[in-house]
Amino acid sequence: VQLQASGGGLVQAGGSLRLSCAASGRTFGRYIMGWFRQAPGKEREFVAALSRNGGSTYYIDSVKGRFTISRDNAKNTVYLQMNSLKPEDTAVYYCAASTSIWGLRVREGVYDYWGQGTLVTVSS
Repeated sequence: VQLQASGGGLVQAGGSLRLSCAASGRTFGRYIMGWFRQAPGKEREFVAALSRNGGSTYYIDSVKGRFTISRDNAKNTVYLQMNSLKPEDTAVYYCAASTSIWGLRVREGVYDYWGQGTLVTVSS
């Protein structure tokens, strides 16, 4: 599976962006999909995950109520809608795909495929 992330950009605090991650291949529905981010000078961290059928989601506390992860299996695409953005959301955002179990969704090491990253910059 190849993943191509897009949708990043510069936005003012309080604004919104929608990230997209398009996957190649015909097995997209087999993967748990996740979004991670890496802020300048920091380690990459888990942001959100979505189950294979889209029925379950999970978010880190700092984005709950502001970010929404979703997928369209017919289009082989996962999205991250980001609202009420804050300067601390500034980071390179990566999408990732995992064949592992839902219980391990926050662990970076269980994700098999990664997109190239898209930069989100939130100005104050």
